[in-house]
Amino acid sequence: MSDRAQEMLQFIEENDIKFIRLAFCDIFGVPKNIAIMASQLRAAMERGVSFDASAIRGFSNVAESDLFLFPDPDTFSLLPWRPSEGCVGRFYCNICYPDGTPFEGDMRRLLRQTMRRAAQKGFSFQVGPESEFYLFRTGEDGSPMLAPHDHAGYFDIAPVDRGENIRREICLVLEEMGVQPERSHHEHGPGQNEIDFHCSSPQRAADDLMTLRTAVKAIGAQSGLFASFLPKPLKQSSGSGLHINLSLYRDGRNLFEEFRTSPDPDAQAFLAGILAHMREITAVTNPLPGSYDRFGSCEAPVAVNWSFENRSTLVRVPAARGSDCRVEVRSPDPSCNPYSTILLLIEAGLDGIERGLPLPPACGGSAYDAPCDMAQRLPASLSEALACTRGSEFVRRVLPGQMLESYLRVKSEEAARYEAAPDKIKYEMEHYFHMV
Repeated sequence: MSDRAQEMLQFIEENDIKFIRLAFCDIFGVPKNIAIMASQLRAAMERGVSFDASAIRGFSNVAESDLFLFPDPDTFSLLPWRPSEGCVGRFYCNICYPDGTPFEGDMRRLLRQTMRRAAQKGFSFQVGPESEFYLFRTGEDGSPMLAPHDHAGYFDIAPVDRGENIRREICLVLEEMGVQPERSHHEHGPGQNEIDFHCSSPQRAADDLMTLRTAVKAIGAQSGLFASFLPKPLKQSSGSGLHINLSLYRDGRNLFEEFRTSPDPDAQAFLAGILAHMREITAVTNPLPGSYDRFGSCEAPVAVNWSFENRSTLVRVPAARGSDCRVEVRSPDPSCNPYSTILLLIEAGLDGIERGLPLPPACGGSAYDAPCDMAQRLPASLSEALACTRGSEFVRRVLPGQMLESYLRVKSEEAARYEAAPDKIKYEMEHYFHMV
């Protein structure tokens, strides 16, 4: 057992922590966990905790159903919204087969592997997510209603912005959990909010996004509200995006620092790689049928392009200095699996560097008005996105075959049911609203 694991066991014993949540997410990004008593944590660290993987969508079948969770000692956090007596701690977990070999569908592990491979070539990354979400009112029985918490707009303040105190509480809770929120504000839509993170390593950023989802829903519920990460819960209002800011470093130097004046060739090729593979990975970055209702309005992209500062493009290079220099990928939405989304974006960029892909010219003016053919447009539906992914040699090289086939099968079934539904809005409310 590592020194870090021993430290955590001692900390938990000395602070009278009674319950431990072992957390992970399925291949679709849905948070999962099991609770154990703190007295069982040593055994969990040494031997893992088994669970029925056949009950987790896309993980395994009944004949090979045993998988094991191993707590990652570097991810411990208390859950501040739980009682102080008999308090609850949480670890994110690595997932293994009974013989100890890693499970292919463990996206945290795949992300770590990519970071190690990039490091061998002198590259590293910083990731800063910006997550949007809606707050809705609940009924007398606590069930969520499609009624926004307020009717404020972008950057509005109290009293019209009724989410101010809730965002404050969420940010304080995140700080207690070791997450570093940088900014929060009301977004365009009624009841819509945004919280942005300080940049961190790719795996840490993905972990933080999973923590954000849990914290936002928990603090919202304590306030009598329902938090939704659906990409387009209100069809006439702004959709919720998950903007991914990426900084590329080579031997410790941020390659996007001089991008406007003397762009580094590797930085150009990295951006070109993301553009080249974006249609192929959109089924992962935008995994719900309703994800595609968001594209093409309210600053959500519709075409595969890039620009300086222009918020209508898929990727923009914000005006920034020093370590803040970066690219911002604007198409993903917060219903995605953050591990596989960040993994595929980075792998796409690395592929661009390895192949020396040329960067196309920046888009000028509004991207919504610029003409482009189908090959330059983002997919218009989940079915179209899945077809792009299914035919992608790049995605098949990055994602394990069994995991990818499970993902494609389940998502194809979802897309078919959605397309057959006579009332799309009712279908989405019945099948996704309560869960995402």
